[in-house]
Amino acid sequence: MEEVKHVCLLCIELFGDSVYGGFGRATRFIGRELVRRGKRVSVVVPRRSPTHPDRYELDGMTVHQFDPRRPIRAVRMLRAIDADVYHSQDTSIGTLLARLAAPSAAHVVTFRDPMDRRDWRVETEWAAMPRLGWTLYRRFIDNPLVSAAVRRADGLYCAAEFLIPKAAEIYRLPRRPELLPTPVEMPPAVAKADRPTVCYVGRWEGRKRVELFFQLAESCPDVDFVAVGGARDPGRDGALRERWGGIPNLQMTGVLDQFLSPRWSEVLGRSWILANTSLREGLPTTFVEAAAHRCAILSFTDPDGFATRFGHVAPEGHLEEGLRHLLEGDRWRELGEQGRSHVEGVFGIARAMDAHEEAYQSAVRRRTLRSGA
Repeated sequence: MEEVKHVCLLCIELFGDSVYGGFGRATRFIGRELVRRGKRVSVVVPRRSPTHPDRYELDGMTVHQFDPRRPIRAVRMLRAIDADVYHSQDTSIGTLLARLAAPSAAHVVTFRDPMDRRDWRVETEWAAMPRLGWTLYRRFIDNPLVSAAVRRADGLYCAAEFLIPKAAEIYRLPRRPELLPTPVEMPPAVAKADRPTVCYVGRWEGRKRVELFFQLAESCPDVDFVAVGGARDPGRDGALRERWGGIPNLQMTGVLDQFLSPRWSEVLGRSWILANTSLREGLPTTFVEAAAHRCAILSFTDPDGFATRFGHVAPEGHLEEGLRHLLEGDRWRELGEQGRSHVEGVFGIARAMDAHEEAYQSAVRRRTLRSGA
């Protein structure tokens, strides 16, 4: 069987240069680690960067940006890449275009946050953009042609266990996906703050409901709070900082680039607890990264039972009670240690990247059988 030498990662975004989402973070991390393992890596994303050209180098990868309004050009570009494996980080038009461009290559899909009707309702009701924007976005990541391309993939995976039946139902998959963990870095040591410290990492808009985190900081003056991130809209970002920035025990760091700045890891390292105030989630990479830094998880959602096992699931309106529960008797500390142990065994770089390479080889075998070669 041929060795996989060239992997093309497809995503709706790439972490950095004004885009700081979880999908893009996973894509960049996986690509970087594949490069370190001697693989050639191409990354294909829709054009979103305001400063980068259509093709540029990053972390040893070659990044290509395409105009979704010009699919024929995108197909030509994907064909020219000529990868052994095309790996979609969740579904999008890119999944379809890669299938059209390289039908003889192996194709892999990782479902990171497949959305059903309820999920789409939450997104649109809490969106910071007009409904038309969400309609166009939905067509970009989820339409009948994309679904057909997904069902024909040689490898079907999910980033969390609870997403497996969900993805199978939404896309009417021919077989159940398997788990493919997203790799995270395991810091060898962390220095926890002397005072109780809670952090928030993520977008400041939509279903994330960062205002609840700020309210928690205001009501708990004996605890320190650190909010990492910001809103994409400068007006909203400024309004939030003006409204909540005067809280003495609240620090607003802005967006921290974990690939370039040690401050991101330092914040998680000194925090006791990661708080997530979102209405819904897949399995946020921040949960796994925080657990790797020995943080307990405080959340309204409980993907894969992560908050139940390594923190506390708070009912709506009871976030402060959940925080006090974790602080009482230093419960957070043991839960953080348990979380770190779990993450190391499942999401540690070596184990997770071995799983990715095995997934690629499996996809090539399936492709070979499909083609009859």
